[in-house]
Amino acid sequence: MKPIYILGISCYYHDSAAVLLKDGAIIAAAHEERFTRIKHDEAFPHRAIEFCLHEAGITKDELSYVVFYDKPLTKFERILMTTIDAWPRGYFQMLQSLTMWLSKKLWMKQQIAKDLEYDGEILFTEHHIAHAASAYFSSSFEDAAVVTVDGVGEWETTTIGHGKGSDLTLTHSIHFPHSLGLLYSAVTGYLGFKVNSAEYKVMGLAPYGNPEPYLDAMWKLIDLKEDGSYKLDMKYFAYTYGFRMTNRHFHKLFGGKPRRPESPLEQKHKDIAAALQKVTEEVMLKIVRHAHQIHPSENLCLAGGVALNCVANGRILREGPFKNIFIQPASGDAGGALGAAQYVWHTVLKNPKKPEQAMQHVYYGPAFSDDDIEHYLRDVAPKELDGALTWKKFPDESSLLDHVASLIDRENVIGWFQGRMEFGPRSLGARSIIADARNEKNWKKVNLKIKFRESFRPFAPTVLEDRVNEWFDLDRESPYMLLVAPVKKDGIPAVTHVDRSARIQTIRRDQHPRYYDLIKRFADRTGCPVIINTSFNVRGEPIVCSPRDALLCFLNTEMDYLVLGSIVLSKEENKNLLKGEAREKYLEQFALD
Repeated sequence: MKPIYILGISCYYHDSAAVLLKDGAIIAAAHEERFTRIKHDEAFPHRAIEFCLHEAGITKDELSYVVFYDKPLTKFERILMTTIDAWPRGYFQMLQSLTMWLSKKLWMKQQIAKDLEYDGEILFTEHHIAHAASAYFSSSFEDAAVVTVDGVGEWETTTIGHGKGSDLTLTHSIHFPHSLGLLYSAVTGYLGFKVNSAEYKVMGLAPYGNPEPYLDAMWKLIDLKEDGSYKLDMKYFAYTYGFRMTNRHFHKLFGGKPRRPESPLEQKHKDIAAALQKVTEEVMLKIVRHAHQIHPSENLCLAGGVALNCVANGRILREGPFKNIFIQPASGDAGGALGAAQYVWHTVLKNPKKPEQAMQHVYYGPAFSDDDIEHYLRDVAPKELDGALTWKKFPDESSLLDHVASLIDRENVIGWFQGRMEFGPRSLGARSIIADARNEKNWKKVNLKIKFRESFRPFAPTVLEDRVNEWFDLDRESPYMLLVAPVKKDGIPAVTHVDRSARIQTIRRDQHPRYYDLIKRFADRTGCPVIINTSFNVRGEPIVCSPRDALLCFLNTEMDYLVLGSIVLSKEENKNLLKGEAREKYLEQFALD
């Protein structure tokens, strides 16, 4: 029988992506930003689609369906009605929106057909159905309550639903302008961070603050009911009529104008972050408790941008009513491309939900063989760098892993580039910067001299799954770095946050054999099954995708070694290629987030 290929697409807001299913199984998935090197790229995902088709060995003419993760007409209705309601204050916003929508977004079907040169069937799902599907159909659960929370889709900002078998239904929703995601983004902007990009920084900043001084002010912004429903007091927000998230009433409530980006962080900013995080956690707990009341199940599926708040997820796990939780690792808009395709396969086409199609990992992106890497290092890079590279290729995996484990033990910081790239916002051992978690100096070195990012930002640990409970107060897997839990043991200061918590990634051998084996070698050598794992990039840069991306990041930072497949490069042996002006030029191309 001819296979059914479904291509899911998300684009034109942020984090554009493409995902390809073959008979319901994920064949390939990638963010457009990884190819274009523009962080959170919103453009039509030409290169991500090209990769997906190439990975499957098919042409666009062999696609059975193309599915978009939004209903553009419904979204346009919301934007139009919102700006009219705010008239005349919404005039300039409406003018910009109309220009953008009338030029391309409103004609999405024609745009997709044109950009893809595709004359087959094009379908559309609702935004929050796509989020819900990406979590439920990727889980191993036969039934589950489903919760999605983000900024806004068409009208919905928060939904509760239920999945059973191949059926998925959303039963309750909260509508724009009332949005927990937009509340978090508004405070993110007020604190001087980039909206739709740096919300995770606010989460990392919160443990440095005391929520009490600003908790009453934060609760003035949102009226939360016992069933988890809520409304924002729109007196304090400007996003319905202007280009800023907050207004003078908000600024007066919090005692001053927004912080200027890159200006010093004061205790006030840390306290506001702490208050926001506390309110977010309380809202999420009430939502999931109500979801359990109306859709009793042992299982919960979470998606939407707010589901990336791993501190809230940790509280849901510890204090919520659900025994099992699955959080979509690409919970933001990129994951909408996956959910849109899955919804068509299961709910529209009525195909059963099979255990073997549950998401076991996120390694669905491009891979590069040792031959590919050698060709680049030998034949291409020297022309780009105006000089030859020195490297060593290891003849077998055992000697490679012994060598890299010893480098980590000797306090080196490693760029680790292996296998297929991750789908989602986290580096999980395929495109990672890794180091010894026992060495507190690594925290500052990686933050300030390699990532060039704020000193308050914590690092996540990767830990062998079968030893997670020795080191952390966690009794289950956390393969996607989406749960925060307390640290139980001393001795890993580089990944222990100021509140003695950590954002944990567990690893099993079947998920990524080479990464697991490296940590196992390190544990055998040191007794510690935990290492630092952070994304392979500098601040403002998308995670590296190709050997070229990895080499440039390595040469322009203070990483000590780069491991590309079986090939190891030393900074010391290649220091003749380091040029100060080249580093400045490299860093300038990435806008700070």
